[in-house]
Amino acid sequence: METAVSTIQIAEVLNQLGVSQENQGTSTGINWLSSSNYIDSISPVDGQLIGKVSTTSKEDYELVMKTATEAFKTWRLMPAPQRGEIVRQFGEKLREKKEALGALVSYEMGKSYQEGLGEVQEMIDICDFAVGLSRQLHGFTMHSERPGHRMYEQYHPLGVVGIISAFNFPVAVWSWNTALAWICGDVCVWKPSEKTPLCGVACQNIIAEVLKENNLPEGISCLINGDYQVGEYMTKDSRIPLVSATGSTRMGKIVAQEVAGRLGRSLLELGGNNAIIVTPDADIKMTVIGAVFGAVGTCGQRCTSTRRLIIHESIYDQVKNAVVDAYQQLRIGNPLDEANHVGPLIDTDAVAMYNNALTQVVEEGGQIIVEGGVLSGDGYESGCYVKPAIAEAKPEFKIVQHETFAPVLYLLKYAGDVENAIEIQNNVAQGLSSAIMTNNLREAERFLSHAGSDCGIANVNIGTSGAEIGGAFGGEKETGGGRESGSDAWKVYMRRQTNTINYTTELPLAQGIKFDL
Repeated sequence: METAVSTIQIAEVLNQLGVSQENQGTSTGINWLSSSNYIDSISPVDGQLIGKVSTTSKEDYELVMKTATEAFKTWRLMPAPQRGEIVRQFGEKLREKKEALGALVSYEMGKSYQEGLGEVQEMIDICDFAVGLSRQLHGFTMHSERPGHRMYEQYHPLGVVGIISAFNFPVAVWSWNTALAWICGDVCVWKPSEKTPLCGVACQNIIAEVLKENNLPEGISCLINGDYQVGEYMTKDSRIPLVSATGSTRMGKIVAQEVAGRLGRSLLELGGNNAIIVTPDADIKMTVIGAVFGAVGTCGQRCTSTRRLIIHESIYDQVKNAVVDAYQQLRIGNPLDEANHVGPLIDTDAVAMYNNALTQVVEEGGQIIVEGGVLSGDGYESGCYVKPAIAEAKPEFKIVQHETFAPVLYLLKYAGDVENAIEIQNNVAQGLSSAIMTNNLREAERFLSHAGSDCGIANVNIGTSGAEIGGAFGGEKETGGGRESGSDAWKVYMRRQTNTINYTTELPLAQGIKFDL
């Protein structure tokens, strides 16, 4: 089967997205600033240099913030449905450029082309969601205890929202935040991952077109680039009331402490150590599909990737054999070739973490039943291709408690009833996504009850990986507690205000207090 886009064709993809091989990495919306320092964007697909992106200096950052804060003064005064119209136009631009942006996501990050297209579709979906939401930013009315008074709540935009995103979803997570922030009346400053900077440049080009066509201030959407030090510009900046950060738990703790130190808000989407519980009443075929895709999709580099398979002892061997058989059918290779199931890890540092996990699980007494290893030779020149591995382990192993951002799946055995499996699942520091495979209604409801899964996402008869736009996305414990995307996640991007109106000629005080003059 022909690949969706070859390395030679990537130049055309970049051209369609307005991305050149040497890009400015700091944008105030339409105008680009320049810098003498650059980030190299290296594709994990073939190890080739895609392009260079300049890093943001402190001086550039100050100009970005000045432009953004000025733009906010105009943007916040536009009625929310009009802001929604701008987001609708952005969604239409994404539809036009879906194939090109999906190909860039695949080539720069390493996920399959279908997953790249799916990520852009998520951007389109959140735009559609936000457009509808722009007419529903409702408050709440309540009765006052004082006669002749009306009392209600309303929501106002915060100001400048800072967004720090991770490499594994280089465009979708930004859009989850920015589409909602925009319709709420906020402006955004985005620092994409330094591992996928060209995806950020491409997205900025697309929204810049929309802003220019509508004669809107360029600072509504701003882009900065660089390493953690550039991210610190935002976390330490009191002009940014909300910082939304996606990444590792280690990074999130640093962001949380820095932002809290200035009494700002942080929205954190951090690590996951997700499990699927497989009970004796599970549909084995569905279990295998959910577990395999959850474990190897995006080469195990999703925050919702399946890390642990908790299987009842009565069906343990049956499930184990079925999953092992499925792994033998996996095709590993260029993710732009739609015949392949698994692409590369993001870089050689990720490969080192993968190798360390396999070494550690054996040292702790586990047994590898599907051998891993780094692939080499024709088609694997980048050194980032690895074999998805499966290990039998115990819940208390340190490596099982840890999130390894790679395709390593741990099989764990449980005995007794579903409460024992739930206890194993919850006994990790992370709390993002969880699932149970069962046709037993009581087991399913127990899993979803107050004493069930402690994760932000809990699924029945589907895997841990993937989420719908309509639901709030996020997790508990060391996952950070943040919520993005659907439901009422929009409220985090706004400030809440209680209003009381006295329409009488008297001024009664609350709680019957008398203060006569």
